[in-house]
Amino acid sequence: MQVGVQMAVENAMPQDVPDAGHIQTWVNAAVQQAESDELMTNRATQMTVRIVETNEMTELNQQYRQKTGPTNVLSFPFESPPGMPTDLMEPTLGDVVVCAAVVMREAAEQGKTLTAHWAHMIVHGTLHLLGYDHIQNNDAQTMESLEIIVLAELGYKDPYSV
Repeated sequence: MQVGVQMAVENAMPQDVPDAGHIQTWVNAAVQQAESDELMTNRATQMTVRIVETNEMTELNQQYRQKTGPTNVLSFPFESPPGMPTDLMEPTLGDVVVCAAVVMREAAEQGKTLTAHWAHMIVHGTLHLLGYDHIQNNDAQTMESLEIIVLAELGYKDPYSV
């Protein structure tokens, strides 16, 4: 999976946001784990991760979820424009948008390392792009189980047992 990383944060210190190499590793781990699951049908080869400031995430959260304030991660699966022949395009998974300030705040509040929480948010967002969700309880259990497995393979603790 080819991952384009966009850093749209101005004052973040390098230790506060992951580099492209870490993001690529986390995305690849999520994709590899999901490939063994029968629910995954998307065979896209590229996606984008955009790390944003609070104001941008607040606008996106309001526009697409009708929720006030920022959230930690949003996923936008790719939808081909009407009339666009899909055989002319690279198979694109979509975009994951992560709010740096929210991730930093949550990591501190939850007693997690910042790197572990970043990994969780990237894995979580990637799984959403791959078709996983957590609206229904059984879907949430499936998605959370995959997250736990992926993160454990990367050397991180279960993010749900803090």
